[in-house]
Amino acid sequence: MQTTKTTAFITGGTRGIGLGIARALAQCGFNLAINGRRTPKEVRPVVQELQSLGVKCIYCAGDVSNLKLHSRWLDEIESQFGGLDLLVNNAGVAPESRADILDATEKSFDRVLSINLKGPYFLTQAVANRMITLRKASRKYRGCMVNISSVSATVASINRGDYCISKAAISMATQLWAARLAEYNIDVYEVRPGIIATDMTRAVKAKYDRLLAAGLTLEKRWGLPQDVGRAVAVLARGELSYATGQVLTIDGGLSLPRL
Repeated sequence: MQTTKTTAFITGGTRGIGLGIARALAQCGFNLAINGRRTPKEVRPVVQELQSLGVKCIYCAGDVSNLKLHSRWLDEIESQFGGLDLLVNNAGVAPESRADILDATEKSFDRVLSINLKGPYFLTQAVANRMITLRKASRKYRGCMVNISSVSATVASINRGDYCISKAAISMATQLWAARLAEYNIDVYEVRPGIIATDMTRAVKAKYDRLLAAGLTLEKRWGLPQDVGRAVAVLARGELSYATGQVLTIDGGLSLPRL
């Protein structure tokens, strides 16, 4: 299904869940700006793959926690595409080491919260102000933002408390921005993935293989980046109307209460 929107900016869009989202949006006709911390040379094959789907794609290099880069990225997107219709806040990191919250460090907390929360929060602010300008110029304009959180927003993992706190905060940020931006026709959603097969989860694959086999989820398989990508595409295409501020949980039934 083709979309009436034209341009999407996906942070952390060069691998894992972000790349799954980029592929799904490209298949819907979105031109893309993807962000990551690798060099343009390293991500060239990804950019070429996405361009082969018949859309334009540019790369915005840098760490989302570096707020000074935000306006530079948005200026480049406006220069290349004329504006922005969709922001997907996907970039995020896990703690460098899983530590009991009795032993966790301030350094790890600051790193995780800076990338997972502070960066997306202020990027959303910058994008929101530009979307408001587009809305004032055209009453037909409708913006959209999607925050990628995690089941860790509500499911406690005591060996990565900083990560859980960052995702819980992103969930509240979704509600805040949805409430603030509704008057400007800008929808804001949260997509909450479960256990997804990515670089981030590779180190704990054996653990979750056992848990999945034992029935941790109703659907006894790993989630895939394309599962999340399809969910974001539904929101981006405007198929879920009258629902701003809501959460789509893509976890195979992990968080379903059971007796």
